[in-house]
Amino acid sequence: MNITELTALELAQQLHTKRLSIAQVLDAYYAAIAEKNEELQAYISVCGKELTYARAAEIQARLDVGEIRSPLAGVPIAVKDVICTAGIPTTCGSRTLEHFLPPYNATIVERILAADMILLGKTNCDEFAMGSTTETSYFGITKNPRDTSRVPGGSSGGSAAAVAGNLAPIALGTDTGGSIRQPAAYCGIAGLKPTYGAVSRYGLIAYASSLDQAGPMGKNAADCAALFGIICGPDERDSTSAKGYRYEPPLQGAMPLRGTRIGIPQEFLSEALQPEIKQTIDSLTQKLQAEGAAIVSVSLPQLAYAVPTYYIMACAECCSNLSRYDGIKYGHSADAESLRETYIRSRSEGFGLECKRRVMLGNFVLSSGYFDAYYMKALKVRRLIQNAYLKAFESCDVILGPVAPTTAPRIGESLDDPLAMYLSDIYTVTVNLAGLPGLSLPIGKDSNGLPIGLQLIGKPYEDAFLLALGEALPSC
Repeated sequence: MNITELTALELAQQLHTKRLSIAQVLDAYYAAIAEKNEELQAYISVCGKELTYARAAEIQARLDVGEIRSPLAGVPIAVKDVICTAGIPTTCGSRTLEHFLPPYNATIVERILAADMILLGKTNCDEFAMGSTTETSYFGITKNPRDTSRVPGGSSGGSAAAVAGNLAPIALGTDTGGSIRQPAAYCGIAGLKPTYGAVSRYGLIAYASSLDQAGPMGKNAADCAALFGIICGPDERDSTSAKGYRYEPPLQGAMPLRGTRIGIPQEFLSEALQPEIKQTIDSLTQKLQAEGAAIVSVSLPQLAYAVPTYYIMACAECCSNLSRYDGIKYGHSADAESLRETYIRSRSEGFGLECKRRVMLGNFVLSSGYFDAYYMKALKVRRLIQNAYLKAFESCDVILGPVAPTTAPRIGESLDDPLAMYLSDIYTVTVNLAGLPGLSLPIGKDSNGLPIGLQLIGKPYEDAFLLALGEALPSC
């Protein structure tokens, strides 16, 4: 048995039935990280063995007497490096926070620790989660374990690569415009972007506050469901968390597909979509129909405005959120002779090109001469996108489509054309703009052997239904 190839739930079952010890599991993952991480660059930092094994011994003692605090008790986990971990470096993939040690844990970290999961390390990401390829990190480019000449997607590319490369059984990522779903698709794993507010953002270092959402990344939908059940729920420290939300796991047994209404927006199947992805989705659609699902054609005409609306909103919020990194309070501080020079040099040295680009775009759309023409108009289009989804859901239970227009591009291709990188988010950003849950699942491979991802989009707070449907989907 290869321990690192087990799913998180399979690993938990081995631990809870005492077929494996936590120390054996940690030995396997530390060995895998030592062997592969230098090439893949999935982790920015790996937790020290002394403290990790000491915590493992405490959890093992509880498991030995039958005290199992969660379905994933004893299972190691990787955490994206934009999520605060007390006393453990949290860098956001940026020089600005290269030496930052948070004094507290994010709520979701508190919850995974309370569930007796074990933190393995912090995963690489695009700087401040701004990117779609994990090439903008100050700490190096993450590579796709399925083909190391390709990107793993982003910004949660490190988490996706860690799971796909068997350097972690499960991971936490964040999704602002597709940053869980797209890397999951590129790397051939599953990833859930929860309903906005279903998971606390307290301790999540902000990129765009009205869009950011943390979520699980695992080898399959069942693993994502198990982790989501641990991290979701209201939080008094986060004013945007849904106060009455409770996750109800689906009943045991496969969910029947018969009678489920699955909507497919025709705008999702344009000529821009890689033919092999369209063929794979068509094949899955036929299998769903054979199992009794109803395929419904729906329309999302505002899709054409999704990318510009998203980038106006995200950049406007990011320039505000990143204004705190001024070289005075914390983070990188440059030597300078005046306050103004401190601001300029600290930010110029601390931020990479993509961050600077988005800060400049954000300041532009919020400036007095352009606020109404860009930002206010984007807010109105965002509402139109939300209404379009609500209308589509009148005739279907879930929406099905691709995650990205293509499979994983080669390293360097997207950086050469930033606009093309932005357009690669066309199928994912509307989910964040509308605050909906979205699930990415692997459903096949293209002619180059690269994973193809499928996206399921659900109604607000129907994350459990989405995950249950993901488990029930037939393979292609």
